[in-house]
Amino acid sequence: MIELTNETVLSFSDAAVRLPRRRAGKKPHVATLYRWAMRGCRGVRLETIRVGGTLCTSVEALQRFCERLSSPGCEPQPRQTTKARERSIAQAEQELERAGI
Repeated sequence: MIELTNETVLSFSDAAVRLPRRRAGKKPHVATLYRWAMRGCRGVRLETIRVGGTLCTSVEALQRFCERLSSPGCEPQPRQTTKARERSIAQAEQELERAGI
C-alpha cells in the first residue's frame, strides 16, 4: 500500500521516465503502467493511489512490483481458453441442476 507521507509519489508519465529503457532506447509507454496496475503482469499488480483525478504510483511501489516479478515463485499463469471456460461453465450448470438449484 502506498503511503503519501513515506513514499515518493509519481504520476504514471513521470514513472515511465524512471523505468529502464526498452527496445530502441524508448521508455515504456504510459499505457504499460496502466496495464500493470489494472491487469497485472504474471499475476502481480502495480500498486496505485488516486490523487485527485490522477492515478499515481510511487518509486517504492515500482521497486516492490519489480522485486515480486523477479522472485523465484513468480511464473506466468496460464490463461484459460474460451472453449475451456465454456466447458467449465456448462459443467457447473449441470452440477447445479443435479443439486436442484
